[in-house]
Amino acid sequence: MYAAATESLIKQAREIKEEELQRFCGRIFKQLHTKDVSGDTVDSLQRLSLIVSATKYARELPSDLVMKLQTVLRSSSCPEHLQVLSSSIIRESSPPSVHSLCSDPSHDSRTFSYVASVVLTQAGNKEDVMPLCHHLLKSLESRLSDGQISRHTLPILSKMITAYPEILTDDQVNLVSRKLVDWLRYASMQQGASMSSGGFFSGPRTRQPAPLTEVDGVVVGNFFTVLCVGQSYTEDQWMNMYTFSMIKSWLLTYDTDGTTNTESDDRSEVDSSVMSMVSATSSSSRLLPPKERLREKAFEYCQRLIEQSDRKALKKTDTELQKACIIESVSIMDIICGEDPSYVYRAFPCIKALYGRLNGDLTYARALLPIAQFYLNHSETAAVDSEAVFCQLFSHCPAEQFNEPMLAFEFVQFCLLNASVLQDRVANYRQSFPNLLKFLAWNSSGLIEEFVELLPSLIAPDTAIELLHTILDLPCLAAALDLQQRSACYHASDRTTWDQQGAKVAACLDAFRQPLYRGLFLYILRPEAGTGDTIDRLKMLHEILADMAESPRVVRCAQVVPVLLQVYFNTVTQKADEKMMNQMLLVLLERNSLLYNIKTFNVEVQKVFSTHLQALCRLHPPLIVDQSREILEFASSPANIYSKEDFYTHVVWVIGEYLSVSYDPRCTVELITSFFESLEAVLFEITQVRQSASPPSFSPRLVTVLMTTLAKLATRSQDLIPRVSLCLSKMRTFARSAPVMACYSEEDTEEIITRAHELINLLKLPNVAQFVLAPSAGGDSPRWHRDTNASLPQGMRAVSGLLHRHSSFLPT
Repeated sequence: MYAAATESLIKQAREIKEEELQRFCGRIFKQLHTKDVSGDTVDSLQRLSLIVSATKYARELPSDLVMKLQTVLRSSSCPEHLQVLSSSIIRESSPPSVHSLCSDPSHDSRTFSYVASVVLTQAGNKEDVMPLCHHLLKSLESRLSDGQISRHTLPILSKMITAYPEILTDDQVNLVSRKLVDWLRYASMQQGASMSSGGFFSGPRTRQPAPLTEVDGVVVGNFFTVLCVGQSYTEDQWMNMYTFSMIKSWLLTYDTDGTTNTESDDRSEVDSSVMSMVSATSSSSRLLPPKERLREKAFEYCQRLIEQSDRKALKKTDTELQKACIIESVSIMDIICGEDPSYVYRAFPCIKALYGRLNGDLTYARALLPIAQFYLNHSETAAVDSEAVFCQLFSHCPAEQFNEPMLAFEFVQFCLLNASVLQDRVANYRQSFPNLLKFLAWNSSGLIEEFVELLPSLIAPDTAIELLHTILDLPCLAAALDLQQRSACYHASDRTTWDQQGAKVAACLDAFRQPLYRGLFLYILRPEAGTGDTIDRLKMLHEILADMAESPRVVRCAQVVPVLLQVYFNTVTQKADEKMMNQMLLVLLERNSLLYNIKTFNVEVQKVFSTHLQALCRLHPPLIVDQSREILEFASSPANIYSKEDFYTHVVWVIGEYLSVSYDPRCTVELITSFFESLEAVLFEITQVRQSASPPSFSPRLVTVLMTTLAKLATRSQDLIPRVSLCLSKMRTFARSAPVMACYSEEDTEEIITRAHELINLLKLPNVAQFVLAPSAGGDSPRWHRDTNASLPQGMRAVSGLLHRHSSFLPT
């Protein structure tokens, strides 16, 4: 979100009229023709840059102004800030300037970089950037006096091959590969020359080049890398750094057709000592093809960086640079080993030593991900056991670093990228979902999209029910993690600091540290699955965390739960067996009243429950008989109507729809009668007409569904028809009572009366009623129903018309 002032400026820029824009452009055109560029000109260009970039579409500028801006852009004598502004305006405006800018590329390094940024932004195809590509390659081949041209070349080349990887021919790829080898491996070992004042009485003089040092201050004894420290750097050293920054994308783009790839399957079976000997022999030869030689030098470079990362840095910034270099180096070695398996045997000793050094150091948690990726890709080739690596990764990183946003994102991306492999080869991947969900609980708004994609891979038959409970408890997990963080920061003795968190949070912190509740929090914060589907004292946990229910983090976390539940049920119902479906139905009945009390959370979750209750029963109708005791207990309690009406309505509907011998031969008359009597009592209780009765707090839909379900059950045990007819005959009195009339609309009351009248008429012909109210399993397609959840088959209204007392179709 932008600040209010910024939002106002952007809004003004978007709403500027075309006429006003043209007048403004004319004023800028005149300002650019003056000899001296004033502050007003810069201010006008800044405003124009905002105007053209504030909209999604390109604003059309006068052609004469565009040409003038191109002239400014290509002028090496022009101040740099004007070139920057001209470049940003041309990029976002029309007409495109690709062809005019490419007609005569500048040889000035700074100017060329700004021109290239415009061309790459506006290019529509490979041909548009071909002149730019040719100019870049010529600059690589030539040795111009202005050596900086090459320094600007590599970032442009990197962006170009990312957008158009096929733009380079094989010869050009080899040319660039040779240049990259030279810059990567043979940079000078002395610092760049720097000027210093020779003292008060002498003029400036050039210092003698000093040797480079390692991050710990020791003089460099090996070749130059990005971890070598100096006061200034030579051009080839800068090129070394640029090369390392783009080598990963270069290898991914062009290092896919080396001669070693065709023999990878055979080589993986060769003894590792033999392979390392062959590789060492080939690496010593300078006759390798350019691609393979680049691969070799990049591998050596990464090995050196990993060695340098073990040094104790004198500056904190160098420590952070070491971490970044480890991540990049291991990733590059992973790519190289993927292209040529012979490197696997040379890489693993280095990677193993690195893992042993970083394992257990939380500050290097992000560096463990590329190491784990390396093990995942190559441990089978090298016959190396990787179980310990993944146990450490999934058990410690999420539990201890869940509050690190960058690690959370990269960790989830790692899981997404390797989900299928992790399921097959890493035993504790699916068991670790309590830990992985900590990332989501803490960073819910930023990771919901990733977890929607990741969740299906975490579902396993033996832990599916526990995962469902864990998703429902996700807001509790967010609250517990918040308390864990606060508890680690504040000592119990420091009551002043605790009280500053607010009385509600302080009370929760007290509870978090009490031994009485320790077991509850240990379960919610457990690192892996397998300790039980849920806990008995869940209601107590909700009461303890009640004061955290309004926490922004908890509220945001609660908002993602319905989304995850939809993904969960859609995945599970595709492959669940009868046992799992029975377990899920029990969870729906149990947990709809055991949810963390957060505003709108219960309602949203119950909507999902209602939808998937129908899906479960449709897929496996015998569920009603299998769980008849639990369903009957739930349906016979009127209290469930007032706290969870939508879910209760769906439970009543599935009873009427699927409690039939046509779906399950175990459906006896006694079972139907017990359900009928329970629902009859509920309908009688909620529709009693008393003078002191308060207006109903339930919807007319519930009443009509109850009536319809009772009628359906009566057709399956026809001794019950007189009872349901008597019950239905009282519905007019209920609907016309004062409390009901005050609460329901005229249309609602008429719907209740009409439904009762139709059912009474229909039940006068029991055989017809049985056909209409209990259609076959294949007869419930949409063409037979207006509303498959609450309405009756279309035939019901036709039969009701036939039975109407004024109908001329009735027999005399």
